[in-house]
Amino acid sequence: MLELPLHIVLQLPPPGVHFGLQKGSGSKYETVQLQKSGSGDLHFDLNVTIRGDRIKDQTPRFGGPFAQGSYPDNFIYIDIGTYAGKEDIWSRRLKIPLSGITWEIVDQLTTDADLTLETYVPGTAKDGSPTCATVKPFAGWKIV
Repeated sequence: MLELPLHIVLQLPPPGVHFGLQKGSGSKYETVQLQKSGSGDLHFDLNVTIRGDRIKDQTPRFGGPFAQGSYPDNFIYIDIGTYAGKEDIWSRRLKIPLSGITWEIVDQLTTDADLTLETYVPGTAKDGSPTCATVKPFAGWKIV
């Protein structure tokens, strides 16, 4: 089974808020890589598995404990505040799309173990609260 390494940079979230990756779905999930924001960016590393059939599927299907949603709209959740298991005034999730990842990108990453896919997402909304819901506009994933 092929796995893709992903790196998420949550840019300058409001200080004093807990963030973490959601592993699992529904009521059976845990928050991992829990971090409390300070004055800088937060970083999350994870792998997603590649599924699908290159002949039938225009883009890869994603699986594993961090992949959420159904094809072709798979995504990753970052849990915020109480969803991250901490007492907080915030109860939110940030949805990071897995869109834009092509079979060609999969081929490139699986032939060079030093490469990863990275995305930068804003951590603070216009009103100063933690960004939540689906990242818009989404800058996409870049090979690094």
